[in-house]
Amino acid sequence: MEEIISMSHGNGGKKTSLLIEKMFLSRFNNKELNILGDGAILNVNGRIAFSTDSFVIDPIFFNGGDIGKLSVCGTVNDLLMCGSRPKYLSLSLILEEGLLLSELEKIADSISETAKKAGVYVVTGDTKVVDKGHGHKIYINTAGIGELKDGISLGRDRIENGDKVIISGSMGNHGVSILCSRNNFFETNIPSDCTPLNKVTDAILKYGESVKILRDPTRGGVATTLNEFTEGMKFSIELYEDKLPIDKDVKTACDLLGIDPLYSANEGKVLAIVSADIADNIISDLRKLEDSYNAEIIGEVKAANSGKVLLNSIYGGKRIIDKLSFDQLPRIC
Repeated sequence: MEEIISMSHGNGGKKTSLLIEKMFLSRFNNKELNILGDGAILNVNGRIAFSTDSFVIDPIFFNGGDIGKLSVCGTVNDLLMCGSRPKYLSLSLILEEGLLLSELEKIADSISETAKKAGVYVVTGDTKVVDKGHGHKIYINTAGIGELKDGISLGRDRIENGDKVIISGSMGNHGVSILCSRNNFFETNIPSDCTPLNKVTDAILKYGESVKILRDPTRGGVATTLNEFTEGMKFSIELYEDKLPIDKDVKTACDLLGIDPLYSANEGKVLAIVSADIADNIISDLRKLEDSYNAEIIGEVKAANSGKVLLNSIYGGKRIIDKLSFDQLPRIC
């Protein structure tokens, strides 16, 4: 019979110590973590970026990743969007009684592999166990610290009329992937785009002050993120429908299920607003990378229609792209 998480794994005793030692210390081994203090003492020079996120995805394993990979990518990418170099992560796990230790081991391996790829260390953490039926197997919280890069100033107050909107690749893959994994809707299992975005953001941020703002369009997708840019501002953003990169399988799934890919989550894309004069150069650089080979300029900042996001239809005319008033797909990240 396979070993499972029991309440005694969360009582701070021998089983807790063994779980930490065998499951986590062996995978995240570094001098800061091995001290096992209540927190980590870190050497970070200058200004830092700090971010935290919690992950409650269903299912916890999906095509292209799992909750462990997602937890690292989610926080690393948030730090990257601040214009920082991610350095350190904390890792807190809420484990449900009955979780298979073999499943936890796969998740821990995934965290370790993704952290190495992203160039970050897991330096502190915490584990709690809850009664069966109260935790959906596992919840994860990660917090991250990054060093801010010199010469980078990002914020929506820097956005100007004529700036271009860039997406680093196909939209909506993660949200559609989770829906397919959850319900086995299609024979084609669409992979999530979950990945750390270090190389992609480096390719953009080398243009310095010409880069106005970065975001990874996760929950709510591209449409929601762009609305966050325009809300209360004296500009609008117009999108070109014929330039929106959407994978064929994602588009088919969205058409069949009545989901707009503009609102479907991504976990491996950068949405950037940049000066018009360097937009083509950024696209050229991004298309040389594996994670952004189909990057596109998808829109432009306009002075008219303040505070709005509009879509220029392939059939002519414009329509307003607003925030959703409901959740298309719960528990996706």
